[in-house]
Formats: sequence, C-alpha cells, structure tokens
Amino acid sequence: MIDYKKAGVDIKAGDNASKIAYKYAKSTFSSRKGMIGEPVMAEGSYAGLIDMGDYFLVQCDDGVGTKIEIAERIGKYDTLGYDLLAMVADDAICLGAETISISNTIDTNKIDAEVIEGLMKGLSKACIEQKVIIPGGEIAEVGKSVNGNIWNATAIGILEKDKVITGENIKPGDKIIALRENGFRSNGFSLVRYILENIFGKDVYQKESPFGKSWGEMLLEPSKIYSAELLKILGRFGEKRKVEIKGISHITGGGIAGNFKRILKKKNLGAIFDNIFEPSKLVKEIQELGNVSEEEAYKTWNMDNGMMLVVDPDKVDFILQNLDVEAKVAGEITEEQKIIIQSKGNAPQRLIYQNQ
Repeated sequence: MIDYKKAGVDIKAGDNASKIAYKYAKSTFSSRKGMIGEPVMAEGSYAGLIDMGDYFLVQCDDGVGTKIEIAERIGKYDTLGYDLLAMVADDAICLGAETISISNTIDTNKIDAEVIEGLMKGLSKACIEQKVIIPGGEIAEVGKSVNGNIWNATAIGILEKDKVITGENIKPGDKIIALRENGFRSNGFSLVRYILENIFGKDVYQKESPFGKSWGEMLLEPSKIYSAELLKILGRFGEKRKVEIKGISHITGGGIAGNFKRILKKKNLGAIFDNIFEPSKLVKEIQELGNVSEEEAYKTWNMDNGMMLVVDPDKVDFILQNLDVEAKVAGEITEEQKIIIQSKGNAPQRLIYQNQ
C-alpha cells in the first residue's frame, strides 16, 4: 500500500515542526503587551487574532503546494488563484472573519510572463467574486533555489470582538454540517502525483483520464471557496449575525479527524461522522490506483468534505436552506473522547481516532 510518507511527506514530522515554529512565534507576543496589535492566544486556531482596540485583525498564511507542479506540466495556471484564496480565506472564516485582502509571493527559478499572467488572472477573478483586494505581492527570481514555481499567500481579515467563533460552546448533541467539495482542494497532491507518475509516467497529466479530460485538467479543478457563502450567514464586518455557528473546521491536510479536533476545545468531547459525503469518482479512482487504505486516504485528503460546521440542532434547517452550496448533516458531537468516521472510500469502514 502507498502512503503519504512514501510520497515524501512525513505528517508527524510536519506537526512537530509546526509546534516548534509556534513556540517561537508565541515568544514574540509579549513584545506588544498593552499596545495596539497585541496578539490573542488561540491554541489550535486556523488563524492569528490581533487586537486592534475596537476589533480584531485576523492573519493567516498558506499556499497551493505541489498542485502547481501539475499546472507546470500542462501549461495551465488560471485556476490556481482559486486554490490560493481558498486556502487562506477559508482558514480565516473558521474564526468568523471577513477576509479583506490577500498578498502573495511567487518564487520562481525563471520569470515567465505567461505564467504570471495565468496565476494572477485567476487570483484576481477569485478575489473579485469574494470581495477581496490584492494590495501587493512579490515576484522573486531565485534561480536554482527552486525547481519551477512556489506560490504562497498571506490573508488579512477583520472581525468584531463579539463575533469570534471559538468552539467553547460546543456540546454533546450539536449537529455537524458538511459542505461538499469535489476533489482534493489543494492538499495531498504529493501523494496524488506519486501514485499517477509511478503508474503512468511523468507525462501522465497530458494523458486522457477515465473522465473525458486529461489527468491534468481533472486535477486542476479549482477548490471551492466557502468564505463569502458563510458570510451570508455570519455577516460581513458591521453586519448582524443571522445565526450562531459554534465551530468551523476547514478540512485540509490532516483530513477530517486531524482538522476537526482543533475546534473541540473541551478535551472530553468527541464526534461521530456517520453521514459524510462520498468522495468523487476521481478521488476513488486515484485511491484505487495507489491501493491507498481508508485510514491513509482520510488522513491525507478531505475526501470531498471541504468544511465542517457545528451548530445547535434547531439551527440546522436554517443553515441548509440559506447556503448556496451542497451541504448536509454529517454527524454530531459526542461525550466520548473519540472522533469516529464511517468512511465512504473504496473499502468503507469505521475509523476511530482518539481526540487528544
């Protein structure tokens, strides 16, 4: 069986590195104590909270990862802007924040105007749809330091102090609503590429897939961006909240369990996911080609569940009726300190993770 580590990504090492980085990040917090811009401690949060007096600034960073390597293989860059914005704006919305701006950095071994045109054209289109501005960025030609292109971004959001979604009020019996994705978003592509290239060769992305398009075109389908849709319920800055959402989990690297446990602030709580979305035919095809186990698939990919919302049972109907994105009740919060997932990949089974 193929796993993420064989593809060159060690999740455990990555988690440890993140803890080290955050330790040093926290060491800077006291330098602004009592000043404008004092940070707010939010362990496990998807973004940083910065106190601006009357409101919070919310800041987060991410990138498109190795998905850009597929774009390089087929010369198609105009969808990656949606992936880039989704990775940061959908982290910020987990706190309830409205993303207002995104800056970006393109590190490249050699500047190509056509590549920049495609990347920025897609990003600007996504930003206009989400009402986000691009105030600046950087294009750095770094020669042999990189092999191709690396694209990362920082998003800035704003949020009223009484509207922060903390997860503190989550309780047993609360319902979990899943928002549908259609594919891998922009995570786990090292494993996707490892599988396809080992079976079909390095030029696989130009080859026709079983789905009527080339493998490259299928894999470059852009991530859904949930931010603006959720803001219709949560309210943009200065707008009233239509209904309370107790917790929001962005399902990216680490899968459902790895991300969902971040919003379970009360350590004695767990969750059961017994009605999640079934992964798309594309995802299941690649899972089968790589002989990827259910446990590994649900640890690496979102498996077509892009976002999870935790709400009171009496708020479910309102949310389902007011979201213009495919959504359904996927599970509920439990008293047991476990996250249980009834998987729907190629070998459905009950996956159990300790919430510790």
